[in-house]
Amino acid sequence: MPKDIQMPVSTYGIMMAGGAYVPIDPNSKADRVEFILENCGIEILITSKTKLGIVKKVAESQKTPLTTIIGIPDDSLENLDSISWQSIESHSVEPPQTNTREDDLAYVMYTSGSTGQPKGLMHTHRSGLAYAKHSAELYEVTPDDVLGNHAPLHFDISTFEFLTGPFVGAKSVLIPEEELMFPTTLAHFIERERLTFWYSVPLALVQLLTRSDLGEVDLSSLRWILFGGEPFPPKFLSELMKKIPQARFCNVYGPAEVNQCTYYHLPQNFEDTGKPIPIGHIWSGATALIVDENDTPVPTNHVGELLISSATMMHGYWARPDLNKKAFFFEEALPEFKQRYYRTGDLLKIDEHGILHFYGRKDRQVKIRGYRLELDEVEAAFTAQLEIEEAVATILTDQEGEKEIVLAIILQESQTFETRKSLEIARSSLPHYGLPSRIEVLQDFPRTPTGKPDRIAIASKLQEKSSTASA
Repeated sequence: MPKDIQMPVSTYGIMMAGGAYVPIDPNSKADRVEFILENCGIEILITSKTKLGIVKKVAESQKTPLTTIIGIPDDSLENLDSISWQSIESHSVEPPQTNTREDDLAYVMYTSGSTGQPKGLMHTHRSGLAYAKHSAELYEVTPDDVLGNHAPLHFDISTFEFLTGPFVGAKSVLIPEEELMFPTTLAHFIERERLTFWYSVPLALVQLLTRSDLGEVDLSSLRWILFGGEPFPPKFLSELMKKIPQARFCNVYGPAEVNQCTYYHLPQNFEDTGKPIPIGHIWSGATALIVDENDTPVPTNHVGELLISSATMMHGYWARPDLNKKAFFFEEALPEFKQRYYRTGDLLKIDEHGILHFYGRKDRQVKIRGYRLELDEVEAAFTAQLEIEEAVATILTDQEGEKEIVLAIILQESQTFETRKSLEIARSSLPHYGLPSRIEVLQDFPRTPTGKPDRIAIASKLQEKSSTASA
């Protein structure tokens, strides 16, 4: 369903009734919706009459276990019960009596995964409540705060507005889709609603900075700006902090499987030094291990995979015992007692000051011409350049079967690009084997349902261009 008041009504109503909610991207195509409904065994779909067309298409499928659709006109479907919102409003508002326990399922959130195949993350009332408590404590959220819900419900960072805000009695404001389309309109929305908290992926903040005039709006109400999901180019972050000097900024890190697990509060006098932003410290209620390929802890200042044990951790993947077997590591902390850790797949190191630094994905570490390389490092070397807004590096195979690095970039508005000059700048921070053999300028990237660059689709697009050029 789209963002409207019926969304939180549905979300809290499901949990109060003892059920589990499964948010589905309202912009998904029918085949993805069908997959989630079938995979998760969903019998009741809550939606909006604006989605009647796709709902009818899905309802006609014989694959799904659907029995009831809530939110469209009564009796509008032949084979399923359909109940309108008007009918729902005539029912009692008294919450039903349930025996919900902390380890019961609260919600299942589907992510695309590295292969594009959706996988469901199971979070319990325990993990949801733990996140609400820890985040409220870390950012000192109060009943006087106003949280802006930028992320869609199917994106994990929406739990800050849907769980943390209500937990302390704060106000959460749903930001309508039409307000999100234009950065200038969005800036005026923040001013009008007097938001005190903002939480989004960096791209939304970069566009707010570069495509609107922040000098024309009053953003003095903002006291915290949280960002996560991907690295924030320091050049933009430094400029944004100067535009909103009273706000505190925090780099939030944590896979959707554990929600959040680290934080880095940026110093007020932060300046761009060209180095990536640290992910900071493990937050209260979580413990971490940084291990090598043999699951042996690595020394300080050595890169390894981050393993997290946290009260906010998911129960596991829905109907995927194969993934669950790979996802968790058990450490025998005491005789007869094993502590469960989630394998993040992220490469980090902890420095001599106890601060964590992100070095990319384990599955994005590639070998090219005999050298090991992090594709995230390649991207960082180019996003540090003023004219580049976003960059995605991928490995393709050329006509001779050799691997090559190809980079796709999006330029800032009204900026020109010189490939030779850009490569020369990148040479100062990348080894020779890390320089891309080709750079493609795109107007925009294909994106995942959560707004991140769809690396699989981008690689496919670049491979197609290579094949066309060769032909």
